[in-house]
Amino acid sequence: QVQLVESGGGLVQAGESLRLSCAASGSTFSINAIGWYRQAPGKQRELVAAISRGGSTNYADSVKGRFTISRENGKNTVYLQLNSLKPDDTAVYYCAAGATSYISSRFSPDYWGQGTQVTVSS
Repeated sequence: QVQLVESGGGLVQAGESLRLSCAASGSTFSINAIGWYRQAPGKQRELVAAISRGGSTNYADSVKGRFTISRENGKNTVYLQLNSLKPDDTAVYYCAAGATSYISSRFSPDYWGQGTQVTVSS
């Protein structure tokens, strides 16, 4: 089993930045890919960014150039840097991890965190 704990969400104004963290514990040796999803009220959950064990990354078109995912393997922690935030980025952000090597739309997590709220005011 793997446990994922997110932190770093909050309320910011448009144009500001946040950094989300996802700390993994447990059987982390089984994890290859880690990603961040988000879900806004009334919308489907979407994959925002994902990173492989080797450091390859994938981003949703809506966040390319603004968000950066990074991974600190020694600490089993993944970060999502959110820059130039927009009100449309408001959502609950979830960390997810899996044994899969896919980081594109085929990413299929086995484990999920509890989510952290990001609210961007205009």
